[in-house]
Amino acid sequence: MNDQDLRDCFAMFAMLGLVAMNREPHDDTAVSELAWRLADKMLETRKKEKENEEDTGIAAVVPKRTRKR
Repeated sequence: MNDQDLRDCFAMFAMLGLVAMNREPHDDTAVSELAWRLADKMLETRKKEKENEEDTGIAAVVPKRTRKR
């Protein structure tokens, strides 16, 4: 998934949250602009966290326990 697809997903979820929180009639343009701003902030935060990460991926992988017979 590239950054633009991820931004679209972030904006979609932000817009769903904004609409779900406010059940009153709303200005569609204001909601969509806020959703895009939130999506951009999420991408910025994600990039900052990746820059600060020493290791990438799963922190610990534990094999599945199997029952001994």
